[in-house]
Amino acid sequence: MNILEAIEQRHSVRRYEDREIEPEKIRALQQIVNECNHNTGMHIQMVINDPKAFDSRLAHYGRFSGVRNYFVIAGKKAKDLEEKSGYYGERIVLEAQMMGLNTCWVALTFRKNPEVYNLVPGEKLVCVIAFGYGKTKGVSHKIKPRAEVMQCEGIPPEWFIQGVDAALLAPTALNQQKFRFILRKGEVRLRKGFGFWTKVDLGIVKYHFEVASGRKVNR
Repeated sequence: MNILEAIEQRHSVRRYEDREIEPEKIRALQQIVNECNHNTGMHIQMVINDPKAFDSRLAHYGRFSGVRNYFVIAGKKAKDLEEKSGYYGERIVLEAQMMGLNTCWVALTFRKNPEVYNLVPGEKLVCVIAFGYGKTKGVSHKIKPRAEVMQCEGIPPEWFIQGVDAALLAPTALNQQKFRFILRKGEVRLRKGFGFWTKVDLGIVKYHFEVASGRKVNR
């Protein structure tokens, strides 16, 4: 599976099998986490075999079951922390998908368990990403028409359309898809709408667009 296939096949999964992840996959994922932290100064952490974070009424209300593994997406408090969390968190999500694993972004329906991860003063836990072998592969979310999330002078080039289509496949909070890509004079800009978790969403869709289009997005 390549990364474009991963974008198409990735769906949010909330129910997981009681199945251990192979050591080689854990090592590969840890290497990706290390790279993201090294390149960004973030403090993303991988937690293996901790059922407590999703053993609560809130998690059950969110229909989570069998979650034992997750990534803690955290970093120094900064204006762009949420967007960076979405961007690099989604990189990890798609790498996991290519390994045959399933994932789900989680904003609220988990219990913080500082016994298994650590934050230093000045850092913030933005969210977590559950991962493992899903009981299902998930289902596609509702997707807005392309025209609602893009703006272009004249006929849009194929690379721009490919990027927008990939962004529409990205997970967003409550499936809001509150973003707009603007192409003007060969430069791509990304604008967010108003709503819950839209800054994190912005990073996620930005990563999808850049991977699929091969072009950088300016903010």
